[in-house]
Parts: sequence; structure tokens; C-alpha cells
Amino acid sequence: MRMFASFDEFVEDRSTALLRTAFLLTGDRGHAEDLLQTTLLRTLRRWAKARTAPEAYARRVLVNLSKDRLRARGRRPPETAMPPDVTGLPSVDAGYDQVADRRVVSDALAKLALRQRQVVVLRFVEDLSVEQTADLLGCSAGTVKSQTARALTRLRELLADFHGSQTAKEVTDVR
Repeated sequence: MRMFASFDEFVEDRSTALLRTAFLLTGDRGHAEDLLQTTLLRTLRRWAKARTAPEAYARRVLVNLSKDRLRARGRRPPETAMPPDVTGLPSVDAGYDQVADRRVVSDALAKLALRQRQVVVLRFVEDLSVEQTADLLGCSAGTVKSQTARALTRLRELLADFHGSQTAKEVTDVR
């Protein structure tokens, strides 16, 4: 007999979406998985409190852990990523272009300031309202709006060369 069947259901239903959020906040799959695992453990520990709104609780833990991770990164020597060898990959696979496009957008998100990245991910990936995002980040709705505007401007700059044919405005035009 499972002690926390409702927690198991929550994990099955929402862990993929939470992993996506963690990845977009960190920019690294491994760190995102670690962040999600820690988030789920902390949520389970407080399940009596979290069960009323488990996704909101887990999302807040996830955002807080991503902030903590960045603070801790400043105290460690920087990691260097292995450069991907894309020259050897065949270009005939249609799915590869979509993966490459996602990679470009993920890399651009990783170059945003932390608060801007958080706002973009929570507003447009998690589809939260301005008020929900402000509450989650502990700031005002005006801050969310201004950070969103700055983030979208910066994304347009970073994605200006996106496949040559698309304009950066089309890529970041969120409607």
C-alpha cells in the first residue's frame, strides 16, 4: 500500500513539465534533473502542506533552488562545456533542424539575466499570469512587466541571425 498515492500521481502528472521549467531555468539537462529531484524530495517532505497546491509549491521550490544554484556557482571554479561537434552530423534528418532551433533558443535564454530568464520561463513556458509570476518571484507586477520587456528585447538581439530567413521579431513574438 502506497503511503502518499496523491504525491505519486502528482509526480507522474507534472514531473515532465517541472523538468522542462528546471531546464529552461538552468540551461543544463543534468542540473535540471538534479534540481527537479531535490524539488520533489522537498515537496514530499512537506506534502501535508503542499498537497493543497502541489504544483505551485514545487514551482516555488524550483525557482528558489535555481537561485541558490547560481549563488553557489559563484563560489566554485567555472565549469567548461565540451563543444558539440555538429560538423559530423548528417543534415538530412528533418528532426535535427527542430532540435537545433530549440538549442538556439535555449542558449539565448541561458544568456539572459536570472530574473529575466525566470520571468520568460514562468510567463511563456509555464503560462502563468503576471500576478502569479510576481507572487512566485516575490516582486511586483510592474517588475514582471519591465523584466519581460527587457528579456524579449534581449532575446530579439540574441536571435537576430536565427536561420537568416526568420526575423528575431517572429521568433520572440508571443501571442
